[in-house]
Amino acid sequence: MSKSRREFLTQSTLTLLASASALAQTPSTPTTPGAPPAFGTSPSVGPEVSPATFSEAEKLVQFPLTEKDRAQAAGNWRAAMAPLYERRTGPRKVAIPDAIAPYSTVNSILLGQPTLPAKNEFLRTHSDAPLPPTDEAIAFAPVHQLSRWIETRKLTSTRLTEIYLKRIERLNPKVNCIITLTRDHALAQAKAADAEIAAGHYRGPLHGIPWGAKDLLDTANIATTWGAEPFQHRVPTADATVTERLNAAGAVLIAKLSLGALALNDVWFGGQTMNPWLLEEGSSGSSAGPGAATAAGLVAFAIGSETGGSIVSPSMRCGVTGLRPTYGRVPRTGAMTLCWSLDKLGPMARSVEDTMLVLNAITGPDGKDVSCVPSKLDFDAQAPTKNLKVGYFPQWMKEAPATDVDRAALAAISTLGMTPVEVTLPDWPYDNLDLILFAESAAAFEEITLNHQLDQLKAQVPDAWPNTFRQSRFLSAVDYVQADRLRRMVAVEMARIMSEVDLLLVPSLRDEILTLTNFTGHPSLTLRAGFVEVSEARSDWAPDPTKPLPKFNPPRRVPHGVTLIGRLFDEGTIARAGLALETHFNVASENPPGF
Repeated sequence: MSKSRREFLTQSTLTLLASASALAQTPSTPTTPGAPPAFGTSPSVGPEVSPATFSEAEKLVQFPLTEKDRAQAAGNWRAAMAPLYERRTGPRKVAIPDAIAPYSTVNSILLGQPTLPAKNEFLRTHSDAPLPPTDEAIAFAPVHQLSRWIETRKLTSTRLTEIYLKRIERLNPKVNCIITLTRDHALAQAKAADAEIAAGHYRGPLHGIPWGAKDLLDTANIATTWGAEPFQHRVPTADATVTERLNAAGAVLIAKLSLGALALNDVWFGGQTMNPWLLEEGSSGSSAGPGAATAAGLVAFAIGSETGGSIVSPSMRCGVTGLRPTYGRVPRTGAMTLCWSLDKLGPMARSVEDTMLVLNAITGPDGKDVSCVPSKLDFDAQAPTKNLKVGYFPQWMKEAPATDVDRAALAAISTLGMTPVEVTLPDWPYDNLDLILFAESAAAFEEITLNHQLDQLKAQVPDAWPNTFRQSRFLSAVDYVQADRLRRMVAVEMARIMSEVDLLLVPSLRDEILTLTNFTGHPSLTLRAGFVEVSEARSDWAPDPTKPLPKFNPPRRVPHGVTLIGRLFDEGTIARAGLALETHFNVASENPPGF
């Protein structure tokens, strides 16, 4: 069954009407007109339960009952509570159409909170570098430079596309990041772009630029597999909104890129996607292919997605620049749903400016994704960063996962004329927010959980989706609501912090900030700031003593990035600060050996 974001979010009103009409025409058991049965007086349904059943269930929800309480709860469970599952168990089953998103939607902007920025403006850099003599140098050039060469016809889209196709053929076996190569489609788009540009119709900085799509983004008549065995042969009939917008910008789709199955980590039905900088370890995920392909110079840029770290983590591992937009900026129509209130689509590229060029092409509501709201994008690549207030958490900068690279970035803030400001957060259990993620994702994939298609997935370890989705059936609805209330408290705290500073500088993989800023919807920019040495391969999966990770002696040198967190809908400010850091460290142009 197709469960794309398009089917979740498009034409929802028509679908609701159609569903209501269908239900009205379905014969059903006559019921007495008037109010529903009084609570606890419905016919008994479901399996028998006993006080002993509750005694065992108490362990799951950590809520002990007395013997008297257990007896009372068991006594009328089948009449009072079991009927609440009727939507799923019957007799009056209700199929929820894929187009239906939850009734409650998230608005990242709190009541009374000012909306930024105040204007729409986009000013890019003026680059006039000569065309490099080698295909390799051209392949690794940033989009902002490639676009100038294409605009001035020093480079054709066809030549650039052929460069990437040859590199994919030669280098993809090393990293395993391509699910579907769209060779003929890409060459046709490139030829069309060259013809338009030759005729004087230049669409803008993405015209003729080859890109790759994380394979959860629908592409009409091109397989979109979600990296998962049950959907290997899924072929959508329409493009995702982001695909449509990049087509309109003249970009050239060259490949559908790997993702960890159903957007978790870096293992998909074709194996594991590897890190070009360290081929003995995975690329991280779930935007595994976008990270690896961009780092390896197989595409000019890619579109990834993030629910809880899927742009930040592979950007860190693979040494690329990843922009996670504000929740509600980029429409998800036509993208796989993992978590309605968390999913975000964003660019991954080889420079800060590149990510903003792509964001500018895909931002704004489409009238279909109910989460996407009107917003402005204000970015001036030449604007000064002096006197920007940059918040940081002092203790986090002193301990892992922070490194000397993170501390050097903090020092650079002052060197560049920005002002570091100490900030604090309450000591709350932020990982409790994951209850929301688990509940929503288990709902999104209810069908393949109940029919056991999850058993087909390659990854069946305890922390993979199959086990998590099954476990999530036993989460407490009360605790879900309480987690949602905690989410609002966290949003209020983030609003307080961001009212005191212009942006935050944080260790990219610090769990607390990665979790809470995803749940509050704040944008982030992860960029390479230096290199570190590792003596053991890294993994997104929980340690498995039976499968030890490779160790290295001497240690291996790999890229390391820092992350900037912005105010809601203020990606322009973190991009300006990111450009300043990128220029200061001057490490973004180094490429992985062997690529």
